[in-house]
Amino acid sequence: MAEEQQFQAGVNTHENVIFSCFGGASNTGITSGLACLDAVKELGLEKAAIMCLGGLPTGVKPVLGKTRAAKKIVTVDGCTFECSRKIVEQAGFKPISIVLTRDIGMKKKSLSEDIGKGVKGLMEYVSDEEVQKARDLIVKVINEK
Repeated sequence: MAEEQQFQAGVNTHENVIFSCFGGASNTGITSGLACLDAVKELGLEKAAIMCLGGLPTGVKPVLGKTRAAKKIVTVDGCTFECSRKIVEQAGFKPISIVLTRDIGMKKKSLSEDIGKGVKGLMEYVSDEEVQKARDLIVKVINEK
């Protein structure tokens, strides 16, 4: 509650905002989340920030205000379900959409395929090369005029 009271539209906002599907049940969702974090680290918080996807449909004032103030709204989805794009659009915004299976050619692998076959570490499903490709695409989209 205190955070909402302190928020003022247009104050402490980020130039651009990113909404990511962090779908932890697949390699594409994990890659999306990691790539977004890396992109923000590279760009800096003044230039871009990852917003809370759940904050849009629930009406969280700081999320809505920062999204309204953003020059660009970028959604990063791992797969063609495009959950983050759909949520952002249903909230009334028009995002630039990145889909990792479409835009960098990732192949989706559901982590549930390995249930009962032995436990692997989460990062065994993620390719550093694909995270880098996704990060580079996010940075390119944010930096385009």
